[in-house]
Amino acid sequence: MRALFFTIPVVLTAFATVFTPPARAEGEQAGVFDYYVLSLSWSPNWCALEGDAKGSEQCDPAEDFGWVLHGLWPQYHRGWPDYCRTSEAPPTRRQTGEMADIMGTSGLAWHQWKKHGSCSGLSAQGYFDLARTAYGRITRPAVFRRLDKPVRLPASVVEEAFLKENPSLSRDSVTITCRDGYIQEARICLSRDLTPVPCGRDVIQDCTLKDALFEPVR
Repeated sequence: MRALFFTIPVVLTAFATVFTPPARAEGEQAGVFDYYVLSLSWSPNWCALEGDAKGSEQCDPAEDFGWVLHGLWPQYHRGWPDYCRTSEAPPTRRQTGEMADIMGTSGLAWHQWKKHGSCSGLSAQGYFDLARTAYGRITRPAVFRRLDKPVRLPASVVEEAFLKENPSLSRDSVTITCRDGYIQEARICLSRDLTPVPCGRDVIQDCTLKDALFEPVR
């Protein structure tokens, strides 16, 4: 077997190539993306998983939240931008406060702008207006609001309910996610003009649980 010999400079060059830490990105360019993911979270499940522990006002029974808007996320066909460079001003407290009726809290609205809205290429108000329009175009199945106790059900039942209530959706434009045994979110893929489109491979994360927990509206 032939021995391999390397000069010290070659070895050091190779070492530097492999172990040089990546440069920190400052965020992608705003407005450069392919489609949106509309993320709807079932509020009672989020409260059971973490909201109650945080003392979130979203979990107050007086609020009566069901499917809330988690966010409207700019997406590439593979991957997604976040925390983008933008010349747009951040939202005011009034603007984030006005989103609490469908997002649960103004804090979530602020976070969603900072992480995702900054990548839309829109002003803060324009982004929130578009997110509200997208939320309004999707019919949230009313059957889940009629539950009076926690149930276990296949995640596919939730997907079927969204497809039934929204004939414009296809199976490849909606995915249901789970977390820690609970139904977590319904994620719906939309074009930049909010027409349903197929989700990318990295978005399709269909939950396969047959006995996912589903909490009733409080």
